[in-house]
Amino acid sequence: MDIDKFAAIDIGSNGVRMLISNVITTRSSKVFFQKNSLVRVPIRLGEDSFTSGNISDINLKRLIKAINAFKLIMKVHNVSFYKAYATSALRDASNSKHVVNKVLKKCNINIEIIDGIKEAKIISKSSVSNIIKSDIIFLSIDVGGGSTEFSFIKNGKTISSKSFKLGTIRLLKGKVTDQIWDEAKTWILKNIKNYNKITLLGSGGNINKIFSLSNTKEGKPMSRIIFNKIFKQLETINYYDRMVKYSLNPDRADVILPASKIFLKAFEWTSASKIYVPRLGLSDGIIKEIYEDLMAKIKK
Repeated sequence: MDIDKFAAIDIGSNGVRMLISNVITTRSSKVFFQKNSLVRVPIRLGEDSFTSGNISDINLKRLIKAINAFKLIMKVHNVSFYKAYATSALRDASNSKHVVNKVLKKCNINIEIIDGIKEAKIISKSSVSNIIKSDIIFLSIDVGGGSTEFSFIKNGKTISSKSFKLGTIRLLKGKVTDQIWDEAKTWILKNIKNYNKITLLGSGGNINKIFSLSNTKEGKPMSRIIFNKIFKQLETINYYDRMVKYSLNPDRADVILPASKIFLKAFEWTSASKIYVPRLGLSDGIIKEIYEDLMAKIKK
């Protein structure tokens, strides 16, 4: 049995996180991905990018400190391979090349800025084999600070996916137009024409928190009724009360409402009655991508 450690660095719009996973290969060549450590720091790059159009010097310095900290953690864990991906905030920032170059110079870590299509593709790599059944059509929804990735999944395979500039930070800052909502709705309605029933599959920190508040058993779906109930409870109290009553971090207490509205729209557009929350996302997909790339090199 072989055990390697891979690291995935996800530089998002509402936070920067690093997932370290054990990659276990058995004697029969079966591979298991086991989460080992997850570190998240609330550097809100999207607040810069979606308002001023570039990443501020203050947040760049914070990002460099975070990446250097991640490097030390990777060293302690003896991580074999890593990838660092940046999404919507850096995609939209006018000084993104400067940020990438500065991090490379100060941290010796190369950041790749990925587009929405690749982001959706990587998210779909996240293994949900314990949930996905051949007779269910899923709409996967990954809500981030700058964008939301929608993917239709059938028989465990992604059949179509698209990224929209529909993120929690953009919504907070009033940067999401009716046209973007309409585009997302039109794309979803177009894709569900051939299916009688859709089940939602949610990922991201906000839906994870809502799922925890629902007391739904792990691995079971949360009903639309329960989701609506929790949303109304969150909506009726102010920002500070949400932090205290529901143990939300400051950078979660404000974005959880706009995130909920995206999921509510998905429920409405698809007429879905439940949502699975497997607690998987971009970081998990990056880990799988590292493994697939290594296997492809070995086969060559």
